[in-house]
Amino acid sequence: MIIKCFIALFCIFFVKMKVIEELLMKYFIADLHFSDQRIIDYEKRPFDDAGAMNETVIRNWNEVVTESDEVYVAGDVGDESLISQLKGIKFLIKGNHDTKSNEAYRRCGFKEVYDYPIIIEGFWIVSHEPLYVSENMPYANIFGHVHNSPIYKDYSSHHYCVSVERIRYTPVAFDTIKSAVLDII
Repeated sequence: MIIKCFIALFCIFFVKMKVIEELLMKYFIADLHFSDQRIIDYEKRPFDDAGAMNETVIRNWNEVVTESDEVYVAGDVGDESLISQLKGIKFLIKGNHDTKSNEAYRRCGFKEVYDYPIIIEGFWIVSHEPLYVSENMPYANIFGHVHNSPIYKDYSSHHYCVSVERIRYTPVAFDTIKSAVLDII
């Protein structure tokens, strides 16, 4: 009898944990460049000034991300003082413009900061700059850095670009990335 109760409780706990895990979302975004007026001209972003750009990105972010969701920023944050206004559990994979110490970024609101690419779910390499991933490799790359460069597609069977210009200045859900990439394979 005790063993049956234990097994029943374990099953209930396992099911609840699985439901909670499925409700938590993962999002990706790159190249925020908060408060950088130059990026608006350089990348032809549709904003009059950096303030308008910041407001749009923060609003878009907070409309889709909840406090318990994870968000992976694939580099180039810009004005890190704005990070505290963003919902979610935030992770930074540092980009070429992220020059402060990892501890400084943690103090601004990132749970963890990475100097190098990371691997998620054993298949997805998240990096700032695009990595070479061929059809013979068991990985796909989620990256930023290239902004609107026509040299790179938005996505293919082995990559997905999350530069803000390509994702309407809104974090993109991991499920969306998986669907786009895996549907091609």
